[in-house]
Amino acid sequence: MKHPSPRPPRLQGASLRAGYDARRVLDGVDITIAEGKLTVLLGPNGSGKSTLLKTLARTLTPSAGHVYLDGQDIHRSNTREVAKRLGLLPQGPVAPEGLSVKQLVGMGRFPHQGLWQKNAQQDAAAIREAMAFTNVTEFADRNVDALSGGQRQRCWIAMVLAQQTDLILLDEPTTFLDLKVQVDLLALLSRLAHEHGRTLLLVLHDLNLAAAYADHLVMMRDGHIVTSGPPSDIFTAENLQRVFDLEAHVIHDPESGSPICVPRKRHQVASEPGVVV
Repeated sequence: MKHPSPRPPRLQGASLRAGYDARRVLDGVDITIAEGKLTVLLGPNGSGKSTLLKTLARTLTPSAGHVYLDGQDIHRSNTREVAKRLGLLPQGPVAPEGLSVKQLVGMGRFPHQGLWQKNAQQDAAAIREAMAFTNVTEFADRNVDALSGGQRQRCWIAMVLAQQTDLILLDEPTTFLDLKVQVDLLALLSRLAHEHGRTLLLVLHDLNLAAAYADHLVMMRDGHIVTSGPPSDIFTAENLQRVFDLEAHVIHDPESGSPICVPRKRHQVASEPGVVV
């Protein structure tokens, strides 16, 4: 009896090199994004996190290597077809002035709207469901620029959800938000993975929030992946030292069991000669 061939990974990068002009940022990166999980890229500034996410999302073309979406080279795929399968929320998106929340969320339907093919009923349902899931329905007719930072970010996530893709990439979605708003946002994204089977890849800076909400962590430094795996396996004092040059204790949340980074108190660092503080 012939067994069916295994399905290829949803998103995979092979031997990726990428950068900006003559500056190389990624150098031979191999990565496979776990399906139906929430994966977080971690690393110090300049480690290549956002560059890797942009390369996987096809907004940055690698100088070498390949990105595969459902087993196909993403750069040989039709742009509209890619947008039907992969949603991207870049860092610090800005809405056109005067745009309402409903209009912004509706922009997520563009990949499904051909020149002569429009399904108003299906579009309206997708927009309604996306706004309900992100709790922004009450803001539907308000201008996006009149909302708070956390409210705006939920609206942008609703736009990506309206694309109805199974794969979603988000670059620093919690930056500049209050801690409670960050927690609420990550809880929402966690629900997408665990209750709705979506595959998510995020770039985050907060180590402890990443360890609390990620199913899979990828730690980067100097354009390379240093280590990857479940937080319970790789969120260790040794890896925090290797990746971040951070001396820390790792303890565990007594309720959830998630690892928590507690930086060691450092002795006062001497100033450079002649510097007055």
